[in-house]
Amino acid sequence: MANSVHTNMGAMVALSNLNATSRELSVTQNRINTGLKVAKAQDNGATYNIAQQMRSENSAYNAVADGLNRAKSIADVALAAGEALSDIFTQMREKAVAASDDSISATSRAAYNSEFIALRDQVASVIENAVFDDENILRGDPDLTFLANTTGTQTITLPSLDLNLVAGSAGTAPAVPAIAIYLGDTADLLSAPNAILARDRVVASLNFINSELARLGASAKRVENHSIFVSKLQDAITGGIGNLVDADLASESARLQSLQVKQQLGTQALSIANQAPQSILSLFRN
Repeated sequence: MANSVHTNMGAMVALSNLNATSRELSVTQNRINTGLKVAKAQDNGATYNIAQQMRSENSAYNAVADGLNRAKSIADVALAAGEALSDIFTQMREKAVAASDDSISATSRAAYNSEFIALRDQVASVIENAVFDDENILRGDPDLTFLANTTGTQTITLPSLDLNLVAGSAGTAPAVPAIAIYLGDTADLLSAPNAILARDRVVASLNFINSELARLGASAKRVENHSIFVSKLQDAITGGIGNLVDADLASESARLQSLQVKQQLGTQALSIANQAPQSILSLFRN
């Protein structure tokens, strides 16, 4: 290659290599700064597209998880109220059985009746206060459904129970109540026949309450299990995104050290190449 003051090929090659090293160093520094090997679409378009889609899916699952947590809270409140009702009816049964004895005194009967009425009237209060986020599933309202996935193609149903007292107390107690607690809101223990009728209705109602609580408990367990699954799914998606876009910082740190040394050497090489035209001057010295 001819010596020339117009064209310094050595310097051009050195500069090209130095620029390439600087670009690689910039990429490595960005990976270290962000912790990502794919932070922008220009880093790797295909991987960035997949990662963004999965981030969107993961974000949508946050809404599903919130709905499931709401369902769990509604069920927990309803179960707590239902268990309280079961305890109340257990106590009512005790009073009714005691009052069904013809031999008790009028004073004792009145005491049993007073306690029975107080317990009976507590039922409505327990049911009306079993509310979470304006939802009460103990009053016979329509069942509640909650999203189980992000597309809405799957749902989880929380059944609504009808645990209200039936109006009045006419007729005889059925073996199993058909819809609601079969204890009239006027039931009392003022006579042995009334106490026997109330006892039978309390027993039937208690069986109904416990069976409905078992049904609600099974649904609540399903909600809880699916909530756990969604949480694990989100963790798996987050890990998968990390596998695609996270930088290996140990590797990038080692590469940074290598490129910094390479950049220093490239700078020195360019400096040496820039001095080459000076040798031409020696050709013109006496």
